[in-house]
Amino acid sequence: MDRQAVRRESRFVSAADGLRLHYVDYLPAQSGAATPVVCLPGLTRSAEDFERLAEALAQRGRRVLALDYRGRGLSDWDTDWRRYSLDVEDADILATLEAAGVTRAIFVGTSRGGIHIMRFAARRPEILRAAVVNDIGPIIDAGGLRRIKSYVGRMPTVPSLSIALASLKLVAGPQFPALSQDEWEAFARATFTEANGKLALRYDPELAHVLDEIGPDSGPLLFAEEWQAMAPIPTLVIRGGNSDLLSKETFEAMAEGHPLLERLTVEGQGHAPLLLDAPTIEAVADFVERRG
Repeated sequence: MDRQAVRRESRFVSAADGLRLHYVDYLPAQSGAATPVVCLPGLTRSAEDFERLAEALAQRGRRVLALDYRGRGLSDWDTDWRRYSLDVEDADILATLEAAGVTRAIFVGTSRGGIHIMRFAARRPEILRAAVVNDIGPIIDAGGLRRIKSYVGRMPTVPSLSIALASLKLVAGPQFPALSQDEWEAFARATFTEANGKLALRYDPELAHVLDEIGPDSGPLLFAEEWQAMAPIPTLVIRGGNSDLLSKETFEAMAEGHPLLERLTVEGQGHAPLLLDAPTIEAVADFVERRG
């Protein structure tokens, strides 16, 4: 397939409460009838995580929207951390789609983004043409949540990308032994942003409060009803081979009662696969091409 030139535009919309939300709109040179793709990041992640995937999909003639939730990326931070909730974010996503003129899409959701997809399946299934759920499922292991809680909001500003990269490798290296140097550098660029001559994380540290209820004795988070609602929706589930949020047992059980399910394991990566390597991008692009 011939590759198209891609236009990348940064756009802002207003949430229902007036907070400014940001998304990146990837537009192919020639747009046709292909279903657009909407990319939803993880808890502390941003639209930058999807740059390589979005470029690849847009080069194939498909519009792609990559969203920043409130408090992340270029979206405004909320003055009340309690509004960093799934319900508020669901409403923000729908407001962004309405502003962008998107009524139905193929959704790609990493971690928290996958939770949003499952919730939409239960509440707004008409907007889902198909879905890619990246390293999340109906049972979210508490051990992985405790690991994430241990560092969210606690990493200090750093003076350079090289030091940021070293810090990132220290935190994530055990789960991601298969990353190339190029992928580590892309991961670092998507994790940090420049502020006042230093590098800082791309999210409001107050997001750490979202995990306040996760403790030593916490059990898994359950989204069984939401996952059941995904049964009629063509879905590709991706699992990192080293994931500690989506267990191998849950990953295998997700096929039960879901005849339209496809699965992909990304070896040498943990939670969540970064969608940076060519084989994974090609697998997602192939799924999207076949489903809309």
